[in-house]
Amino acid sequence: MVLLIGVGLLAGLATALSPCVLPVLPLVLAGGATGRKPLQIVAGLVVSFSAFLLFATWLLDKLGLPQDFLRNLAIVLLFLMAAVLLLPPVAQLLERGLAVFSRMRPAKAGGGFFLGMTLGLVFVPCAGPFLASITAAAAHESFGLRTIVAAVAYGVGAGVPMLAIALGGREIAGHIRRNAAAVRTASGVIVVVVAVALVFHADDRLTTLTLPWTNWVQTHVERSSAAQKQERKVSGEGAAIKAIPSQAKGGLPDLGVAPPLHAGGDWINSKPFTLPQKRGKVVLVDFWTYSCINCLRTLPHLKAWYAAYHRKGFEIVGVHTPEFAFEHVASNVRAAVKRLGLTWPVVQDNNFKTWDNYSNEYWPADYLIDKQGHIRFTSFGEGDYGKTESTIRQLLGAKGPAAANVANTTPTEALTPETYLGYERIQNFAGSRLYPNHFHTYTFPHALAESAIAYSGMWKLGAQEVEPGAGAALRIHFHAKDVYIVLGGKGTVQKLVDGKPAGTFNVGAYRLYTVVASRTLKDATLELRFSPGVRGYSFTFG
Repeated sequence: MVLLIGVGLLAGLATALSPCVLPVLPLVLAGGATGRKPLQIVAGLVVSFSAFLLFATWLLDKLGLPQDFLRNLAIVLLFLMAAVLLLPPVAQLLERGLAVFSRMRPAKAGGGFFLGMTLGLVFVPCAGPFLASITAAAAHESFGLRTIVAAVAYGVGAGVPMLAIALGGREIAGHIRRNAAAVRTASGVIVVVVAVALVFHADDRLTTLTLPWTNWVQTHVERSSAAQKQERKVSGEGAAIKAIPSQAKGGLPDLGVAPPLHAGGDWINSKPFTLPQKRGKVVLVDFWTYSCINCLRTLPHLKAWYAAYHRKGFEIVGVHTPEFAFEHVASNVRAAVKRLGLTWPVVQDNNFKTWDNYSNEYWPADYLIDKQGHIRFTSFGEGDYGKTESTIRQLLGAKGPAAANVANTTPTEALTPETYLGYERIQNFAGSRLYPNHFHTYTFPHALAESAIAYSGMWKLGAQEVEPGAGAALRIHFHAKDVYIVLGGKGTVQKLVDGKPAGTFNVGAYRLYTVVASRTLKDATLELRFSPGVRGYSFTFG
């Protein structure tokens, strides 16, 4: 138990020092600066964080609410707090309402605790593997004292740096008491800015940042063998996989016990479960992401297998591990699952915990698990459908006809490689040099080599995405039958192939769009002209 408390405290401390917490920091500092007691702020944060860490998944499931509900509630409360700070009549109205429940004036006592409670809601998604362990504990019905101790220790560990920051805010306030009204107004503006940033999921992008020292802490605390052992005790799961292949059984290699699933977001089409709960079934763990054309081309095969073998004891778990920031958003993933007609369980892996458990490196990737919970077959990328199905049938002991025949659409020709639009991973860029993170006017070169890409007009190039301005267009010299592009936002895109107009399409959701669809291989130049409001991410080809 002492080791569990120590792991919880250190893991909470590591989380509080990670980029995930950045949206919370200015609010804690501002809270201290506006006169709220730092201890009350942190107490509210720890209480809210621990309570929702323990009961959020269970409560939302019972109420039939999406996991995004807590986040949206936190945003509403932040806007309410901003109104209290910026509009005195609103503050007075709220104080009169809260006075019914307490003789103490909220401005003197409740304000700090209320702020902390709100921040706890914002902070819950940062819990990573501890949140996954507690979710698994609920699924195993092993929820008990160890689970509560782990959650509270984690919350206290995360609260210590917050207390230091809030105390810093109080020190600042001590030097600027004469400007209390200005500080209150500035704090209200900060709250509004953070709330608006949360509305547009700026925090999702922060979670993709990595810092050397936070990586070191997470590696030596959250991912250490001692920590993972404690997490398995909390969640009720068995021992971790032995990663070394052992003696083959039935002509198939035995790659050891399948690693656990760690939820980094919503469960879709299913309540949370663990792999040990699926013993007696053959399980296909499928790593995918919904904007990946390679993943999308595998789905007809997965659908056919699920239809043919589910009643015989076959299960699929889609582990949705995102490549882009918008793929972290539960509502986007839910919409994609519905649009694609997927009926098997899908779990979000926003923190790459399950991906890391399997030491995975590919989209798509399939791990086939036998009835005893051991990995017996793996497949990476597209095309190995016949071998995968025959292994499913062997592990099930299935008789009778195979699944309905599905055409193998895996490209066999040499094609233009995947091409990213953001400056972080762009290759074969032609023309003037790149100007990251601010709008700049670009000019097309006179000619484009095969697989080269170029910009024209006003563009703002981010690490992952590009944002068009006035006269924005791009060209790519492609060699393929089909051309796809990942887009988001709202607007229109006009197409030209070798300079000839080829239509216009609307963009209204973050997903993969088909730009060119041909029966024959083409070697051509595609030009896309964007209206403002659209966001671009990457090209893929088929």
